[in-house]
Formats: sequence, C-alpha cells, structure tokens
Amino acid sequence: MESITGNEQKCSNFLCGFLEARGFRVEMQAVEDGRANVFALRGSPEIVLSTHMDTVPPFIPASEDAEFIYGRGSCDAKGIIASQVIAAERLAAEGVKDFGLLFLVGEEIMSDGARKANESPRGTKFMINGEPTENKLALGTKGFLRVDLLARGKMAHSAYPHLGESAIEKLLDVLTDVRALTLPRDPVLGPCTLNIGMISGGRAANVIPDEARAQLVYRTVTDGDELRGQIVSLLEGRCEYEIVRNTPALHMETLPGFETDVVAFTTDLPSLTHWGRPILLGPGSIRVAHTDKECVAKADLTRAVELYCRLVRELKEKLKTENGN
Repeated sequence: MESITGNEQKCSNFLCGFLEARGFRVEMQAVEDGRANVFALRGSPEIVLSTHMDTVPPFIPASEDAEFIYGRGSCDAKGIIASQVIAAERLAAEGVKDFGLLFLVGEEIMSDGARKANESPRGTKFMINGEPTENKLALGTKGFLRVDLLARGKMAHSAYPHLGESAIEKLLDVLTDVRALTLPRDPVLGPCTLNIGMISGGRAANVIPDEARAQLVYRTVTDGDELRGQIVSLLEGRCEYEIVRNTPALHMETLPGFETDVVAFTTDLPSLTHWGRPILLGPGSIRVAHTDKECVAKADLTRAVELYCRLVRELKEKLKTENGN
C-alpha cells in the first residue's frame, strides 16, 4: 500500500490490526493529525525492533518473482517491517518475553515520528533499527547536515551590468570557498563529504540576477557542530542561510560473530536516543533504495528474520551479564 511520507496512516492502521490479532498489545503514538507511529509490546520491553513505514515518492506497486520482491519500500523499509514482525512472532512462540516493535512515520524527511517517540521513552535498553545494510551489523552511520543558501543582488539590463549586482556571482564565490573547506575524517566512518544538490536563480539570460539559491548536504562523521561553525563563519555577511537539519554521526554497539560494515546514509537512530543503545541491521541494499529498480531478495528477508531473533537473544544474555544475573 502507498505510504509516501505524510500518508502513512493506512499502513499504521493495517499494522495495528495485524499485530493485535497476533497477541501483541499495540499503542498508536500520534505524531500529528492523521499520522501515528505503531508500538507493539510483549511484556515490558527491554529490546525494541524498529524501522519506518514511510517511503520516498513515487509509489511503485509491489511485484515478485521466484527470487525477489520489487516495488517502493521493498527494501526501504517495508520488507524490513515484514522480517521484524516474523522475527517477533518466532520469539514469542519460543517464550521470549519483554520485547517490542516500533514502526515510525517520517524517516525519509525529518524523522518526525522518531523525534515524537523520543519524547515518550519506555525504559528499553537496546534499539535494533532496520535499514538496508545487506544484513551486516553497522559499526556506524554518517550524519546529515543540510544548509540552504540565498544570495541577493540587484536586477539590471545585462548590457549595463554596472547598474546591477549579480546574485549568481555572489553565490558562486561563496560556493568556491565552501568547496575549499577542509572536511573532517573519522577512523571508522571515513571522510565527511559534500554534495551541492541544487542551484537555482536568475530571471533571464539578459537580466542581471537578483536572487540565487543553493542547497548543500554534508554527510558528516562527527556531531557536526564544529563543521557547522566553520560554515556559518564563512557565510556570515555574504549571503542568507538556514541550517535545515543537523543529525549527528553515530557509532554503534557491536556483537561478536556478525558481519560488519559502515554506512554513509542517515537513520532514525540519532533521534531515538532515549530508547536504548543503538544497533543497525537490515536486509537489502541501499544501492537500489530510492530507485525505480528497488527490490529485495526473499532469501535476504528470511536471513534477516534469523539475525533479528539472534540479536534479541544475545542482547538479552548481554543484559543478564551486565546486571550480574
């Protein structure tokens, strides 16, 4: 079913009914009118499996063949929801207690579902988040810093440029200096990277432009504060700017015996700091997410069920050890 960010409620309602019918106590966490997270409990959860219900546009209906499921959300992240639900059913059948499922809205834009959930923590000790990591345990995720720029000038006839002031030239000068900044590097996460994702401005080829805009996205490897300070110092007095989002990089919990990797994308985890120590693992590849060829192998979904069950069991043992039981 279509659940592009902002239109997740049909998916929330379906999951609520599906999980209630399987013996879970289910709570709907209102995020805003017509949008809600789904929190399903067994006992008093120490560990929560979580991912997001929303997808990027456009909606691509599901299809399948012998090996793969295709369509929007197949790997990012509705296939992960399916694996986590089946893992939860299997754990419950084994008699495992005190765990839960948390399915969130809004991850693809501003993590508003995660930020709302973080206002009402439930005392959980570990948060196992699902994103397409090819079933590898992520050692860390890069952060996300978005900065929007607006340069202003003065319109004039292009035959008389001295009567105007080019906003585009101002913006180009700023962007040249932005690209020259030395970006940090982390021994685990690697280098911070910059993408100048959008540039727009001007009225016509024969008009001195009075406005020019750009959108910058940094994939950060620290909390982003120092880099943000450098950028602000560079921009002050030269153009208008807005820090649209600053999500810090994150280093994860690790467990022996799992394949590991580092991912460059950002997740809900930095917005779920009150839900326990972070762990990230999920089936599928980020390389096909957000594309018209999004898909996930059925074997990878099945493997993820086994891995999620194993994570919950091992983390429960870890908690017993840490608590001296």
